[in-house]
Amino acid sequence: MKQLADIRNEMRQFVHVSDHDVVRMLRQNSLVNDSLRHSAVQLSAEWVDFIRTASRSNLMDIFMAEYGLSTDEGIALMCLAEALLRVPDSETIDALIEDKIAPSNWSAHLGHSASPLVNASTWALMLTGRVLDDNSSMAGVLHGAIKRLGEPAIRRAVRRAMRELGKQFVLGRNMTEAIRKGKAARELGYTFSYDMLGEAAWTATDATVYFDAYYDATTKLAEHCFSNDIHDNPGISIKLSALFERYEEAQREKALKVLVPRVLELALVARQAGMGLNIDAEEASRLELYMDVVEAVLRHPGLADWGGFGIVVQAYGKRARFVIDWYYALAQALDRKVSLRLVKGAYWDTEIKIAQVDGVSGFPVFETKAATDISYIENASHLLKLTDRIYPQFATHNAHTVATIFTLAKDRKDYEFQKLHGMGDALYAKVLSEFNIRCRIYAPVGVHKDLLAYLVRRLLENGANSSFVHQILDPDIPVEAVVADPYTSFESARMPVKKPSDLFGRRKNSRGWDLNDRVDLAEFDEERIRFANRTYHAESITLTPTKSDETVTVINPATFEAIGTVSYASLETVKQAVRDARIWDTEPNVRANILRNAADLYEVNSGEIFALLCREAGKTQRDAIAELREAVDFLRFYAEEALNHDAEPVGIFTCISPWNFPLAIFTGQISAALAAGNAVLAKPAEATSLIAHRAVSWLLEAGVPKSVLQLLPGRGMDIGQALTSHSAVGGVCFTGSTATAQIIHRNLADHLAVNAPLIAETG
Repeated sequence: MKQLADIRNEMRQFVHVSDHDVVRMLRQNSLVNDSLRHSAVQLSAEWVDFIRTASRSNLMDIFMAEYGLSTDEGIALMCLAEALLRVPDSETIDALIEDKIAPSNWSAHLGHSASPLVNASTWALMLTGRVLDDNSSMAGVLHGAIKRLGEPAIRRAVRRAMRELGKQFVLGRNMTEAIRKGKAARELGYTFSYDMLGEAAWTATDATVYFDAYYDATTKLAEHCFSNDIHDNPGISIKLSALFERYEEAQREKALKVLVPRVLELALVARQAGMGLNIDAEEASRLELYMDVVEAVLRHPGLADWGGFGIVVQAYGKRARFVIDWYYALAQALDRKVSLRLVKGAYWDTEIKIAQVDGVSGFPVFETKAATDISYIENASHLLKLTDRIYPQFATHNAHTVATIFTLAKDRKDYEFQKLHGMGDALYAKVLSEFNIRCRIYAPVGVHKDLLAYLVRRLLENGANSSFVHQILDPDIPVEAVVADPYTSFESARMPVKKPSDLFGRRKNSRGWDLNDRVDLAEFDEERIRFANRTYHAESITLTPTKSDETVTVINPATFEAIGTVSYASLETVKQAVRDARIWDTEPNVRANILRNAADLYEVNSGEIFALLCREAGKTQRDAIAELREAVDFLRFYAEEALNHDAEPVGIFTCISPWNFPLAIFTGQISAALAAGNAVLAKPAEATSLIAHRAVSWLLEAGVPKSVLQLLPGRGMDIGQALTSHSAVGGVCFTGSTATAQIIHRNLADHLAVNAPLIAETG
């Protein structure tokens, strides 16, 4: 048996690997052969035919069929619902409604649906659109009055429409109501896992409220645990992000200190009641911390002889198999029985966008739906081998996935299916009635103000064109397409998502470091620790060496230690630098290549940059990464601009940068001026001259001539004044205070040519 640490170390190598590499790993020794796949397709096709003719399709299934993300109206609803999460005032809500609702063609949907509730919602939305549409006859006659009197009513109507929609997803406003409303489903043979609505806690007060809600719900459910078999009793699902407001890798020690006792207390109450408790999975960045909390809680001796502790594994995550194996090994080591809910995953859009923005090497989730479906099936098959320790809970609405699991499991009963409240009713009615397999409903409980975040996630997840829920009721989509074998689909699938490095087409994106990934974090720390105690000296970098008037000590603003010295340029140095400066009279492609080389050198020297940014400028880890990436992006962006720039250079540009972005803005100003062929005289902020000195050194190493780029550190009142009032200077680029910009403006007016540009970014 592999050790827990070994499994996690291997898992860390799969965070950003390709879909094909993960699928290849999952299919090693797979039980899912061609014959089984064919049987699953046949069985699921029969089910889809049944579901399309069944009367049990509920409002949400029908609504998603009518207003999926393939329609403008569906997109408008998603945008509106998502936006309403963050809108604090009525005026903005009105503007959003007007923007999202009015332009849509609601009448095209009227009468399409067999559901009177969907048609009623369409009527309301159509009326709202017509009231707000200036081109409608109603608006043409009574526009002014409608705008004054109608918007509060419209606002209430749209909120009411969202509330009615939400009722299909939420079982009750509180646990008492949810238990009462779930009676009919229980009589049909369903059990429940209740989820108290509430996404991430933003404050300690929020976390306390959510903990109390979980605790109260668990104690109430204890009164309804009548079976000796824990899997026949209701359960509860909790989110770690709701229990601690700083549930993130950067706060690992504090998170463990707070979360472990809170989760343990809830688990002990659930154990006493004989019910299950599942910890929901969340964003990929939290997976390692999630596993730390799970292990710390499960090791508590008070949870021995209880099989109700459960985790959730997201099949769209590339590390899912390792989480399953790790959990099984943990259960073996502790001699425990546990449960595991396997889900597809609900944060796909977010995970993709975060990876692209962060510039990491790949995605923590699969890029294609087919890969996710394969992952789910292969991991389900794997779980069925581990039932001596793990009770599998298969959460899916996909008929093909359900049929595959049935075909794999044959006559076994040591697992259950799970579905969301308000979805998949027709499919699971058949599962319950014909196959006598346990089915549990994941049922959110809460009031409307806590609903929207959950609702939006469900709408986005199930409204996508590729979603089984969206496709199943659409008669225009052939049954064969709905139940298509994902293995076949994957073999011909193109990766549709731009890799983080390719986000900008011709221009390579800057490299990122994921501080939630412990491999990246270790590399980040290892790179910068080499420069933790290095001392530096910075001075003018000019074509003609000159003496300095003054040398000052540079102090770390956090620790107050001396980290180096800076020799300031003299006024004579400035005059000589101006005389030596020459425009960069070379081909644009040469300038572009040199700027790209400089970007590469910045990334090669990232450890030193991170250390200096922290020690001289007081940057945090995240800020240091963002600073370096912005500087690299500037270099590569202006390299491309150089190829498209055909204007004559101004001549000599003075670039004066601030202390708060000592590398990014410093580099941005210089690279823009250099790309256009100008000579540059760079004056950094006094507080961050060491960083500027290293940056100019790398620019020169990349191939920028010293006559084209010269560094002149010094005080603004002396060196800055001289550099912005010399008649040979052709233009100034400045970032800083408005007051200083006004002084520079007057200097230009008094001393520079009348057409000399001032590019000023001020407070």
